[in-house]
Order: sequence, then C-alpha cells, then structure tokens
Amino acid sequence: MYYSYILLSSKSHIFYFGSSKNLKIRLSLHNQGKVKSTKPHIPWKLVWYAGFTTKKEAKDFELYLKTGSGKAFAYKRLVPVALAKDFDRGRVPKVLRSS
Repeated sequence: MYYSYILLSSKSHIFYFGSSKNLKIRLSLHNQGKVKSTKPHIPWKLVWYAGFTTKKEAKDFELYLKTGSGKAFAYKRLVPVALAKDFDRGRVPKVLRSS
C-alpha cells in the first residue's frame, strides 16, 4: 500500500500534505526533524490518511490536495474536526508548501 496523508502542526497550526509507502516511519521522520520542510513546525499530528494500491495514485492525490480545489475539498471533507478545534482556539490553519 501507498498512502496520501495530512498532518497538522501543533506548534504552527499549519497543514502539510504528503505521500509515502510507510506512513508510520514517515510520520516519525517528520517529528524527528529529518524532513527539511517540516522541521520548523514540529510536532506533527496525523489528522487524515488514505491508502492506494499504487505509488502513482497516492502521489497524484497528494498533488491534487495541494491545489486550490484540493485544499477546499480537504478542509470541507477530510479535516473538519482538526479545523474546528483550531478555529475554537482562534487559529486558522494554513498549508505548508513543499517541493
């Protein structure tokens, strides 16, 4: 299986969209500061993920989530609980861009 996932930074209150073959190890790498683009925003919490049968499907869905319509879909359908908690605290999560 391959996975697309959404993380929420407990520190910066931003979202990060990614994909990986091993979700558990990848989340650990994010939280150990071994991913350059997410290191300043540790700790990360997994708020959503989906499994795909091919790497291409997982990567394509990750890239879709990084588009305007993909973000709108994610905020409305995939992470409303995480958003509601941050809105209750007066925070508006943003998306961290990565290459």
